[in-house]
Amino acid sequence: MRILIVEDDAALANGLRRILESEGYAVDVMPKGEQAVAAAQREHVDLMIVDVGLPGMDGFEVVRRLRAAGQALPVLVLTARDALDDRVHGLDLGADDYMPKPFALPELAARVRALIRRSGAQTGPRIVHGPLVVDTVARRAFLHGEPLLLAAREWAVLEVLLARVEKIVSKDAIIQAVANWGEELSPNAIEVYVSRLRAKLEPAGVRIRTVRGFGYMLEDYKAA
Repeated sequence: MRILIVEDDAALANGLRRILESEGYAVDVMPKGEQAVAAAQREHVDLMIVDVGLPGMDGFEVVRRLRAAGQALPVLVLTARDALDDRVHGLDLGADDYMPKPFALPELAARVRALIRRSGAQTGPRIVHGPLVVDTVARRAFLHGEPLLLAAREWAVLEVLLARVEKIVSKDAIIQAVANWGEELSPNAIEVYVSRLRAKLEPAGVRIRTVRGFGYMLEDYKAA
């Protein structure tokens, strides 16, 4: 899941980034509305958090342009304005939720989970792969019915592999899927994450094969 934060307050943006990355999301930050609208047209974004009080193009105009372009991604609007008219205006433009500042970061994280849960309801967030059950919205995984603890990047890599069972996924493709835009994530780091996943999954028969020179493949589950 990739989240784009559009916020010109660097301290707030960094706080939002930290809490959302700790939950396993790939998070990018942009300070200007124009940048966000352009990014949403050329890159995949699962959810956008937009501050109303942006320099230049404000958050309301960002939402209006996204919807005018047919972008259906969930949008959470942040604002220092708590007037009823502003809330109604943002929702009428197509925002999915609205949070006045100041707010508690855990509440924002909960609202993000709720928006992603609603947006994923039509496609179904639950993936079953043999003894492995993954809820991509609730961010929970179970192995033989027991909770499986995964670090944020382990979770992100597993999501990529689960989406392409029995297909080779290159290291570059994994990096593009799990790294933030502009982040330098090395192939060696991907090897480490895959190694950790193997240690947790292979005792249960869930196997990740290395295809030398190409990448990795999550094998179709075969009961012993």
